[in-house]
Amino acid sequence: MSNTLSDTPAASFTKQQRLLTPAAFREVFDAPERKIHQSHLMAFVRANEHAQPRVGMAITKRKVPTAVARNLIKRYVREEFRTKAFKMENKDIVFIVKKSIKDIGNEELKNQIINIFKKIEKK
Repeated sequence: MSNTLSDTPAASFTKQQRLLTPAAFREVFDAPERKIHQSHLMAFVRANEHAQPRVGMAITKRKVPTAVARNLIKRYVREEFRTKAFKMENKDIVFIVKKSIKDIGNEELKNQIINIFKKIEKK
């Protein structure tokens, strides 16, 4: 009997997989290889010299006024990244919110995040 859990690597989200410093964010913002757009979200993607992909989020109070909503976006992005990271190349990814998310539901927000990760995986 095959054990499917042992077939996939352990999906975890470690500190090494996060963009932490302003300089790391600046590198991605200043010279992105790709910009992936959705109606409310956008991702800047750039190759990195590290042994794994990394993700960062720049979600402002102006676009997402409540902490609950900001944390929800971050949770969705981290979860999707955690499950897809082992298939991805060594890239730095920074998510931003282009316009207010008041007019969309949680499912649409999840779909936009999933679509961004699908586009990142294709290339």
